Amino acid sequence: MEPKLLRKPNWLNKKINLLKNREMKILLKEFKLNTVCQEALCPNISECFFCGVATFMIMGNICTRNCKFCNIKKGKPLSLDWNEPERIKKAVERLKLKYVVITSPTRDDLKDGGAKFYAYTISVLKRISSLKIEVLIPDFLLKRQSLETLVEAKPDVIAHNIETVPSLYKKLRPKADYRRSIKLLRALKEIDSTIITKSGIMLGLGEKEKEIIRVFKDLRGVDCDFVSIGQYLPPSLSHYLLKEYISQEKFSYFKEVALSLGFKSVMSTPYTRSSYLAHLYFDSSFI
Repeated sequence: MEPKLLRKPNWLNKKINLLKNREMKILLKEFKLNTVCQEALCPNISECFFCGVATFMIMGNICTRNCKFCNIKKGKPLSLDWNEPERIKKAVERLKLKYVVITSPTRDDLKDGGAKFYAYTISVLKRISSLKIEVLIPDFLLKRQSLETLVEAKPDVIAHNIETVPSLYKKLRPKADYRRSIKLLRALKEIDSTIITKSGIMLGLGEKEKEIIRVFKDLRGVDCDFVSIGQYLPPSLSHYLLKEYISQEKFSYFKEVALSLGFKSVMSTPYTRSSYLAHLYFDSSFI
């Protein structure tokens, strides 16, 4: 039986600036770089580029885990390319970016999960004056030394996405662990209480409202500062099947709930993604 497709509501018909997208593709090819914007088929790609924001994916484009919602390739990753951070720096300068998010596939094959590579990338990008740097990290299997290495590099924001509610982890994220992710966000604040932390959740996967609010409370329980709330959109029919389109009114409701629980900044719309206009969480006057 073929999977049943839900009819997309009219508010999810976003137009992409193809010219800006093409310019970015040419530059990425020149510098041999990956962006999660392209790998994850993000619908916001041209909007973020226009605002001087981009998310670069370091350490290759192959993940060692098998999350059912993600479009990143799965398999055996390649060896690290220590020249990659310098190429990212050149691309950032060429594009005159104001805010950069650095992320990666999960690299369970590396002893430190890639923490030293993250730290080196941050140090290279810090040579660019006034650039804000956010990192969106995997869980590093909760290795304390890896987290300390990352915090000591002093990015402006450290993000780690919770992605969904605990009851769906077994189906969606069989190699991840909800409590481990919560403990990671707690550990970051234990290492440096001043670090800004961020997480994100997708809706429409079959979660219940009370479960979503429970996630908000768990995140605030470890002093998570920012949260993103967006609509799950399957990259293909082979990915986890969409269960529901969430209304814009419901996204507004969840934003108010999250703010009432003490988050410093919340973005909650159907098209919100963790790195979508990421500078606005950090400083709404940035652009």
